[in-house]
Amino acid sequence: MTTPTHTDLAAWLAEAAQAVSGIVTAQHATAPSRSHLHPVLGPLTAGPQVITALAGRTEDLLDARLPTTPATLFTVASYASALGWLSESLAELTQSVDLLVAESGPPADATATDEALDLSNYAPQDRQAITALAAEAALPPGLYLQTLSRALLASTKFTEACTEIIGALTEDAQRLLDESVSVVRLGGDGPDSLPTLVRSLLARMETAW
Repeated sequence: MTTPTHTDLAAWLAEAAQAVSGIVTAQHATAPSRSHLHPVLGPLTAGPQVITALAGRTEDLLDARLPTTPATLFTVASYASALGWLSESLAELTQSVDLLVAESGPPADATATDEALDLSNYAPQDRQAITALAAEAALPPGLYLQTLSRALLASTKFTEACTEIIGALTEDAQRLLDESVSVVRLGGDGPDSLPTLVRSLLARMETAW
């Protein structure tokens, strides 16, 4: 196979970054009964499709038997790391949402949930909106707001991971365009080191250990 140019390789990474960006901005129509889960429904819907597409692209890259130049090795490492990190982050988001769904059923003590909620600091129209949304979701206002807040937190955490992935893929693509990838070293943080995403993942693993 003809050796791909640095521009070709950079384009693959840029396309992957754009695909991940699409997950972050994805929107999903939400029924009133599920409005407390709205922050996470877009990523949950778009995420699996993007992961499937990126996984297929990774298989294509491997099956193509690209020449083992430093630039191609660098690209495949960056691409595979992005796919792994994205899959892990989506799995964590899915687990969080599963827990939210399980916990947003009728509480054992709905009265206690509502007593802990003080809507006096909300404007009248906001209190009315919260009460109406909670009623449509068949939840006490306190539980509704609690679930919505946790859904927002899960969405934010997932978005932060995607933002890191996008930034790293973009940086790696730029390094290819600059044609600074001539040798791939295992350590260090200079122009010949591992892709940004690989180093980020290794740093996370070291912190976890």
